[in-house]
Amino acid sequence: MLRELHIENIAIIEVSDITFAPGFNVLTGETGAGKSIIIDSLDAVLGGRTSRELVRRGADKARVTAVFDSDEAEAWLAENEIDAEDELILQRRISSDGKSACRVNNVPVSVAQLRDLGNLLLSIHGQNDGRQLMDESLHLSYLDAFGDYRAELEAFQMAYAAYRDAVRQMEQLSMDEDEKQRRIERLEYRVAELSKAELQEGEETQLEALAELMRNGEKLSESLGGTFHALYAGDVNALGLISEAQHGLNRVKDYTPELSAASEHLEQARLLLDDVSEQVRDVLGTLEFSPEEFDRVETRLSYLKKLQKRFNTDEAGLMTMLEESRQALEEIQSSDELLELQKKRASEKQAQARECACALTKCRKAAGERLALRIQEELTYLSMPSVRFVTEILPVENKAGFGAAGGDIVRFLISANAGELPGRISKIASGGELSRIMLAMKNVFAETDPVPTLVFDEIDTGISGIAAQRVAEKIAAISRKTQVICVTHLPQLAAMGDVNFRIEKEEKEGRTFTSVVDLDYNGKSKEIARLQSGELETATAMAGAAELIDAAENFKKNLCT
Repeated sequence: MLRELHIENIAIIEVSDITFAPGFNVLTGETGAGKSIIIDSLDAVLGGRTSRELVRRGADKARVTAVFDSDEAEAWLAENEIDAEDELILQRRISSDGKSACRVNNVPVSVAQLRDLGNLLLSIHGQNDGRQLMDESLHLSYLDAFGDYRAELEAFQMAYAAYRDAVRQMEQLSMDEDEKQRRIERLEYRVAELSKAELQEGEETQLEALAELMRNGEKLSESLGGTFHALYAGDVNALGLISEAQHGLNRVKDYTPELSAASEHLEQARLLLDDVSEQVRDVLGTLEFSPEEFDRVETRLSYLKKLQKRFNTDEAGLMTMLEESRQALEEIQSSDELLELQKKRASEKQAQARECACALTKCRKAAGERLALRIQEELTYLSMPSVRFVTEILPVENKAGFGAAGGDIVRFLISANAGELPGRISKIASGGELSRIMLAMKNVFAETDPVPTLVFDEIDTGISGIAAQRVAEKIAAISRKTQVICVTHLPQLAAMGDVNFRIEKEEKEGRTFTSVVDLDYNGKSKEIARLQSGELETATAMAGAAELIDAAENFKKNLCT
């Protein structure tokens, strides 16, 4: 349930706080006073689209905060690793440059996350819902939302996905002979070219290192030659000097025992220098490169680079391409056999999907009959007893016998008058009838819809008289089990409110401000009198308002008994 709504710098609302109650919350006000801004603010804080135009002129940012009971969001909070608290706080901040930031319980979230959470908490229904009712492409989704056949839906979706996968694979194998021959030639050329290269893993790295060594061979030979001369080959060298020093110690070690360790250290140093000398000599031997060898390395490197450029990949990619090309060539050369196998598989998957589609059709037809009966009951109550509602289910006409949504085309038809054949809603229903049909559907869907708060934004457009009273009674009945927030111009609806708010607009110092006033009984009576009679606050108008409120209170008491 929505408990509080804080609006700051949204359009002509500078600051406003609204405390909602369980049951039926009614918002009224003059046209243009800002009722739609309340709905836009709710939509924004639930993850709807926003723009810089929402931000009040002169403000650098706008903010909307909504406080809900957290019971309905416990699973979502756990899934998104947000701590659950006694209340659930949603925030949306919109900057004057159009950027926005979202938070849930003070934890930053994305707009998509906020939208997913909002769908669990509140549902907004406006005048456009009537237009959506005329969009026959949506009728199937309405029926599926009402029907209790989730298992059949999921079974078909899985079967359809398997069928489409089999068809895609079959289409990949299906080609005319000319295209097949062109692909074979391309693959054969690629395999021959890459096979001829005799690619080896890591070869390029090794060749680049070797080429670098060859380019610097003269400098390296000169440096290492000097090292070897100093260590071993020179007339005066390190090994010779150490040997001479060691010989001197050996002659006196019998007389100076304290130098025995020094003699051993010199022996270790001599052996170590001898090893170093051998290593330097060995490396010097490898630095003798012929021009032919250098040319071979450079040519091979150039060839590998050209291959990589030609096929737009690196060394590892060339090896992978060769393997994949060989495999593709093998597959295409045996594609006729594979195609037959894949055709058989696609046919089997089509049969399985068609079987699931038939089971789904059976469920939809049963649900369509139940939906028509329930909506018929609602329409009769809403002063449309002569209207007949029909759920028409026709087969999908294509080769497979089904599409992504199953084997059915669903359309809602109505007959506005007794004796007339049902026809398309868009051709028959008036604006007021559309509103009542949509309200009837919303009431039926609310029986299975877990959303705890419904918002009706002037869905009563085009309704008056007895129909208006019936709509008011129906929404009041819905509000006994679901919190309802309703923007309306109808006095009958306003009278049914458990809590009433008036949206007021005024000018101060050349700026327009909108405020939300929580009405007491007297304020509610004056507002209903205004809705009935305009601005004239006469005794007759006030008496009529009081009578309407008393009748509404009696009706709501009977709902509870």
